[in-house]
Order: sequence, then C-alpha cells, then structure tokens
Amino acid sequence: MQRFQGKFSVSKSARIGNNVRIGQNAFIHDNVVIGDNSIICENCIIGEPSDDSYNNENYENPQTLIGANSLVRSGSILYAGSQFGEYFQTGNMVSIRENTVFGKRCVVGTLSDIQGNAVFGDYCRLNSHVQVSAKCIFGNFVFIYPFVVFANDPHPPSNYLVGVSVGDFSQIAAASVILPGVKIGKQSLVGANSVINKNVGDFELHSGNPGVKICNLNFILSKEKSGSHYPWPYNYDKGLPWEKQNFDEWAVSKEGRLYV
Repeated sequence: MQRFQGKFSVSKSARIGNNVRIGQNAFIHDNVVIGDNSIICENCIIGEPSDDSYNNENYENPQTLIGANSLVRSGSILYAGSQFGEYFQTGNMVSIRENTVFGKRCVVGTLSDIQGNAVFGDYCRLNSHVQVSAKCIFGNFVFIYPFVVFANDPHPPSNYLVGVSVGDFSQIAAASVILPGVKIGKQSLVGANSVINKNVGDFELHSGNPGVKICNLNFILSKEKSGSHYPWPYNYDKGLPWEKQNFDEWAVSKEGRLYV
C-alpha cells in the first residue's frame, strides 16, 4: 500500500487495496473498502457515520465501497453505506450522504451535494454545485450541468418525499430546478434556467418556467455539421466507451448491449 507523506487516520477494520495513496489529514472510518490504485486526497473523510451514530451506543458503521482506480479530491466527505464503482471521481469539497450508489466511471463536480439514498447508473457526469435530494434515481450516461437542483418534497416541510427520476443519456442544463416526482425520459434535454414540474418524454426538449415541451430533439440542428445534433452520442465521445469508434458499432458490441 503506497501512501502520501503526512498524518492521516485509517481504521483497523478498513480494507485498503494495493497502490492506494492517502493524503494528509484524511480520515478512513470503520468498514471502508478502497479498491486498488485509488487516490484519497488531503482532508477527505471516507465512511463518515450517519446521524444514528451520535445517540446509538450499538451503532456499527455500514460498509462503504470505493471501486478501483478512483480519485477523491481534497475536502470531500463520503458517508457510510455508500457504494462507488470503479474509476469514480470527485472534484473538491464534495458531500455525498449515506446509502448512495454510483455505477462505474462517474464524476461528481466541486461543491456538489448529494443528500443520500440516491442511485446513479454508469458514466454519469455531475458538474459543479449540483444539489441532489434523497430518493432520486438516474440512469446511465446522464449529464448534469452546474447549479442544477433536484427537489423531493412536494409540500415542504413534510414527511412525504418523492425523488426525481432521469432516464439514460439525458441532460439537464445549467441552473435548472427539477421538482419532486418528475420523471424525465431517456435521451431528453432540459434547457438552462428551467423549472420542470411535469414529466418529460423520451427524445424531447423541455424548457422555461414553468417548463414546456419545445420540440423533439431531432429538430435541433448541429452547429458543427449538417443534420441533427441529437441523439448526442453520435456527435460526442470524449471519455466515453465509444470514443474513436462508431456509436452504432459500440451499441451492438457486448458492452453496448448492456446500455442500449
């Protein structure tokens, strides 16, 4: 196990993989598992206990899993009971509450806050300052841009919480607010500064306050080449599994069939 120089704390019950580097002042709590070749930067807290730990003498920290080749940047806090797939990455000062699940190769940007009990598929990308309430569910290849908020309380304050769901390959543009219980279909787009209070169908653009359907996505023309820009996987591949490969060829491959 390779580590950075400096002081840090690792619980005796934590399991640390090969070639893991841990930064100064990091704290690794009980029952944390960190996969091979991962980096935990300075001042991170991994496996932060839930609120129950303060008043329950019999509290046992649930397992926290971080997949291999992950990078958790400085100041981030990952709460106990959460799971992060391989190649997970955060920006600085990210907070992810308990019982959150991420698939593989997901990215969470600087100062984003996930309030626990949320589920993300593979290859999700959250930009900086994204706020996700509990009980939200996201598919694969979902891109969320800065300052987006996903709400879950239809009559605040209340005990009844209902999260947002977002389908595969959909995008939520900057500074949008998605209200509780809204379902956003696959390959859809929410325009910037929108407030979405009704469901969004597959392959649709919704925008405005309140959000309304503007058009089907295939009507949005590309500024780089002739024809429609959407579905976007045909026109963007950076860091994605079909990079330098035709999307259709990838879609029928062994991996692609898991998603398409």
